[in-house]
Amino acid sequence: MAVKKVILAKPRGFCAGVEMAVDTVERALKKYGPPLYVFHEIVHNRYVVQDFVRRGVTFVQSVDEVPAGARLIFSAHGVSPDVWQKARKKGLELLVDATCPLVEKVHREVRRYVAQGYWIILVGHRAHDEIVGTFGEAPERIRVVGNLEEAREVNIPDPEKVAVLTQTTLSVDDTREIIETLEQRFPRMVTPSKEDICFATQNRQDAVKALAREVDLVLVFGSKNSENSNQLCRVARSRGVPAYLVNDLSEVDPQWLIGVERIGITSGASVPERLVQEAADYFAQRGAQGAQLGLVEENVHFALPAEVA
Repeated sequence: MAVKKVILAKPRGFCAGVEMAVDTVERALKKYGPPLYVFHEIVHNRYVVQDFVRRGVTFVQSVDEVPAGARLIFSAHGVSPDVWQKARKKGLELLVDATCPLVEKVHREVRRYVAQGYWIILVGHRAHDEIVGTFGEAPERIRVVGNLEEAREVNIPDPEKVAVLTQTTLSVDDTREIIETLEQRFPRMVTPSKEDICFATQNRQDAVKALAREVDLVLVFGSKNSENSNQLCRVARSRGVPAYLVNDLSEVDPQWLIGVERIGITSGASVPERLVQEAADYFAQRGAQGAQLGLVEENVHFALPAEVA
């Protein structure tokens, strides 16, 4: 049985923060040329990273890997004050910050709460670049909580003076149970404002919920190390629809499509649109009807760093 209909979720793909970060590297390459260094992957997508590597960009895990006098860009995920300090000491020719403004806002809130004497519970994935950078703002005052079990057990020296902040790429749904558990344990806890959750993460998950009602299977385009792409898969599955995370069309297993008439397609916030279009074209050429399912129109844009604007 052939696939009869392909529905694309809207919004999908690049969010404003990713767009700004990718444009920053593009502009820097145009303005200064290679070699160019980027601290961590500029965004969590294999194709974006590989394309930049081919054009003379080197992605590093430590400032120590960057030669003195080189040009360095910080990725969208943000970095700790410690990394900033090392980079400044290095005497780099150019230092550009492509941190997503929503991530930068959480860093500012950490500094504000710490200055007021709060202990901070940071909800997110310990090894994620964003959490590593945010934690570095005040390691001695922050406790990272990644799941319900940790929320039940986290120990805070002053339970009366607690603030909770979250990784921006988690949705309200992802954090609800954890925050409810923390509220029971710390009744006076200051909770994060909804604005700390990335609007793009929430919008893409809401679109997948709507998509799941209309299709037999969901394909999510994104890399395995992309938190928000993995979450899109989980959201679809939580609605009872099989979902698969793929880098591109070549990873789609024909076995998945047996008995499937309607496919939903979406992509993580760091995925180039051409990968989705390639898949949509593939099914269209085989007779599938195309459609889009949209809930909101995103028109947010973040300004480029002054050094490349």
